[in-house]
Amino acid sequence: MTRITVVAALLLLAACTPSPSPSPTPSPTATSPASGSSPAPAPAPDPRSPLAKGTPCASARPASPDAGPPLRCARFATPEDALRAVVDATDPLVLAVGEAHAQRGTEGISSATKRFTTTLLPLVAPRASDIVVELWAPDPSCKQEVKAVASAQKPVTTAQAASNVNEYEALGMRAKALGTQPWLLRPTCADFKAITDAGDDAVAVMLGLVRSLTAARVRTLLGRSAASDAGATRRTVVAYGGMMHNDLAPPPSTRAYSFGPELVAATDGRYAELDLVVPEYVKATSTWQALPWYATHEVYGADPSRTTLYAVGERSFVLVFPTASAAAPATEAPR
Repeated sequence: MTRITVVAALLLLAACTPSPSPSPTPSPTATSPASGSSPAPAPAPDPRSPLAKGTPCASARPASPDAGPPLRCARFATPEDALRAVVDATDPLVLAVGEAHAQRGTEGISSATKRFTTTLLPLVAPRASDIVVELWAPDPSCKQEVKAVASAQKPVTTAQAASNVNEYEALGMRAKALGTQPWLLRPTCADFKAITDAGDDAVAVMLGLVRSLTAARVRTLLGRSAASDAGATRRTVVAYGGMMHNDLAPPPSTRAYSFGPELVAATDGRYAELDLVVPEYVKATSTWQALPWYATHEVYGADPSRTTLYAVGERSFVLVFPTASAAAPATEAPR
């Protein structure tokens, strides 16, 4: 993919995660003792689950008395092993990969995008025909509309790591080199005008546009694949972007922004949701605590040498990378 001037409209939102809920009582941190119930063992994985290929998590500390049963959890020697287990178990036509975008102040920590590009994409590429990347490539004739949108989102984008756009471009170019066709999102001038006309609702309009543009592109690629791969093993379409958009079962507050339910139907259930988490980004803030796997993560924690995989649902997973050897700088939670 040639280098192209792009607008990272939703990419540059601090991250595509659920809206913060009211702050609960702070959970114990990894370095402080916790009061509460006795450590709960990780539930035994279904033998058909990708977690069955890992080692069950051992509880790092007691669970909060207010927390429900922990999610199923397993450790893997490498991120590649965890991804391989997910792909082998789910055999997806669509692999929807989500991440919390890197924030300013975390440049010394390898982002989820960089790790996916260097270590996980080569594993997926042989079975993937295409990858749809959450990076916007506007019509060159939309200069005024693009400028207005960029100005409107500036208060949000200042929290982003400056490297985000370059890393998404690198992901697309690496995919092409590996034989997987990259696709960007291509909003029209009318799309940009709708955003600027939305006023205070501009962010919601952008979130919905990411969903619709991604879903439309993936459905087109699925249709092409069905025709060209008739009688052969169909190849996977990968969607890569913010972790809000790939939710297989989104909560009502973000349902309008997730393409998961639509693509589950389009693939007759052959859809897998995989969120990639850099553990140093995770903080005890209301936004992170609202995520369905956070309470389990508080019990088991990240591992300094192994990859952690949580099963949020039968086809929904969270991959937590090993912790970095050096202490991470403080960062705000995704917004």
